[in-house]
Amino acid sequence: MRSATTVEQRIDARARRFLATAPAGGARSKLTEFVVFGLKQGWACIFGAALLVVLMAARLWYPESVGLARNDFLTLAAVVIQILMVAFRLETLRELRVIILFHLVGTVMELFKTDVGSWAYEAEGVLRIGAVPLFSGFMYAAVGSYMVRVYRLFDLKFANYPPRWITALLGIGIYANFFTHHYIWDLRWLLLAAVVIIYGRCVMHFRVFRREFRMPLVLSFLLVALFIWVAENIATWSGAWLYPSQVDGWQPVGVEKLVSWFLLMIISVVLVAWVYKPQPPAPAGSDAPAPKMSLP
Repeated sequence: MRSATTVEQRIDARARRFLATAPAGGARSKLTEFVVFGLKQGWACIFGAALLVVLMAARLWYPESVGLARNDFLTLAAVVIQILMVAFRLETLRELRVIILFHLVGTVMELFKTDVGSWAYEAEGVLRIGAVPLFSGFMYAAVGSYMVRVYRLFDLKFANYPPRWITALLGIGIYANFFTHHYIWDLRWLLLAAVVIIYGRCVMHFRVFRREFRMPLVLSFLLVALFIWVAENIATWSGAWLYPSQVDGWQPVGVEKLVSWFLLMIISVVLVAWVYKPQPPAPAGSDAPAPKMSLP
């Protein structure tokens, strides 16, 4: 596993000792791989999961009599989570730079989208820029945190990864369309087709415990977008923000939002790929040692 933090190295050593006697084949082996996969995914989501817990807790238990506005509390809580992630060495400083970039990219989009009425936040608190409370940028940072962590936890490799300059142009086009479609033609379906064409041949290789698995990269984009859509439903239920259709009463976020999250995934992948250059898998029959695993 590349670039593990010191905390993860200690967890890794203990996990390997615990699983040293796990069978190498049969049903128990498959079950072990499945459990380790789930634990690694949970570990990769720790930033976003902590933020979702705070959002739900604030919805259920935050007292109205407190002088601190709920949005300001959420912002301060997000800052504390991020500081703890670095202080306890759950994230590296290199990863933090990527996460800050996600934060900035997301905040710019938030400022525009709230201005045109795509969604809205409660008008309370002082820790805000215009109509956008500062905790909103941390929700994009949570996606960035997941992306950079999953990249190294699963030691991702990519067969037939497209040239990064092409993916960068695609990412710029997708980001621009989030703004321009309010004034000119919405090109999301054309961009969606471009994603399939550009990434269609790429296969992601990832290692869980003893075994290496493969998955079409486009399918992984869809699965992550689906996961974010579920998290978005939880966040809107908590009142973090609301879409126009939810103002008169909460209802699930429309499935059409999956397309938006799918396209946003491409921007995320492009940003991460410029920090962690995608590497091809080892040739078949290679004697390269298996990377270490890491578990929470």
